[in-house]
Amino acid sequence: MQFNILIIDDEKNIREGLAEAMELEGYNAFTAENGKLGLERVAQGDIDLVITDLRMPEVTGEQVLKKVTAENPGVPVIVLTGHGSIDSAVDAMRNGAYDFLTKPVNLDELAMVVKRATQGRELILQHRQLQEELNSSKSFENIIGKSAEMQKVFNLVKKAAASKANVLITGESGVGKELICNAIHNLSQRKDKPLVKVHCAALTESLIESELFGHEKGAFTGAATMQRGRFELADGGSIFLDEIGEINQNVQIKILRVLQEKKFERVGGTQTLDVDTRIIAATNRNLEEEVKEKRFREDLYYRLKVVEIHVPPLRERKEDIPLLITSFLSKFAEENGKDITGIDERARSALYKYSWPGNIRELQNCMESAVVMCEGTKITLDDLPPNISQASSEEVIQIPAGMKMEDAEKMIIMQNLAINKGNKSKTADVLGIGRKTLHRKLDEWGVSD
Repeated sequence: MQFNILIIDDEKNIREGLAEAMELEGYNAFTAENGKLGLERVAQGDIDLVITDLRMPEVTGEQVLKKVTAENPGVPVIVLTGHGSIDSAVDAMRNGAYDFLTKPVNLDELAMVVKRATQGRELILQHRQLQEELNSSKSFENIIGKSAEMQKVFNLVKKAAASKANVLITGESGVGKELICNAIHNLSQRKDKPLVKVHCAALTESLIESELFGHEKGAFTGAATMQRGRFELADGGSIFLDEIGEINQNVQIKILRVLQEKKFERVGGTQTLDVDTRIIAATNRNLEEEVKEKRFREDLYYRLKVVEIHVPPLRERKEDIPLLITSFLSKFAEENGKDITGIDERARSALYKYSWPGNIRELQNCMESAVVMCEGTKITLDDLPPNISQASSEEVIQIPAGMKMEDAEKMIIMQNLAINKGNKSKTADVLGIGRKTLHRKLDEWGVSD
């Protein structure tokens, strides 16, 4: 983004000279001849950095510094003075100055200070923008995702929730299939009834039948009392059968009967029980292949997938990564009592390039680790796990097959921008496009980084 810099100095030649120098560096420069006019200009709300003289009549640079830092947190203030002293420098820094330079100003030194300050400012603005996007994205059952792929998933969830159909949720481990189940139940007419969850892979073959259908007293060794099963507990509501591809065929037959007849018996029992429950199943297996290999019943498969919702892996919806990072960063920074404002360019580039085989679960663990390791106010490459930080050296852009041309163009531009550490001129040169064209596209996408 192009930053707006305000220069406040009562000496005309100095303020106009500094303004010209800042414009040559690519910034928008504004001037004010005294502290009062400078504060009025800051109050308009579009100033990203202030350079102010310390000794001015009426409203002094010290007063400007205190008011800007108090009322505009995140806007850095650089103090200049021709009466430099250790005491003045210490006072300015105590009052929140970003840096302190003496006159006559070394323009190269000033340019470096301004560059560092604006980079920090950009992180703050970027984090703020992502937080706003994150807040707006939470309107769909707390599932984070603005990508086209996730919008398709959300539309399917809404349609499935409004029906009575059974749903099969497919996708790799860690993509958030359980969140999709929660959304379906919470948006359905059964939302006031129980949602009972069964993680089938965590139960042994000898236990899963009893867990699902319950058992009578004395049905087997250790069955000291009658126990109601998960289907019975979910009567009137929904049951979530996670990793349903792990269950054996004997249990598959009993689940099929519940689907067809809405009836079952407890293990060791003779009484037939009626049940009205909606089945939402999930799997990371290819059930079509399981059917071909005779490991999963074909009739049950088609009964379960009346509506199928496939949740794409994170590598196929990288547009959602910034929002997910912001969410996890805020959560873990608060939990660990840390004031972390964002992520630097190299770390962000590595997070974007990494393929995330563990999907959202892996990203969540990565961000928790990074927050714990971080000793400053922003996550750096050194704070990331080694296998992820190493991705920063692989400057390769992978375009998934089937991606739309406009999405591929955005991915290429955004990743090159990250590789070039936010340098838009260099990015435009590498891509062979004009800088104005690059700015126009970034503006169209509503992004600042």
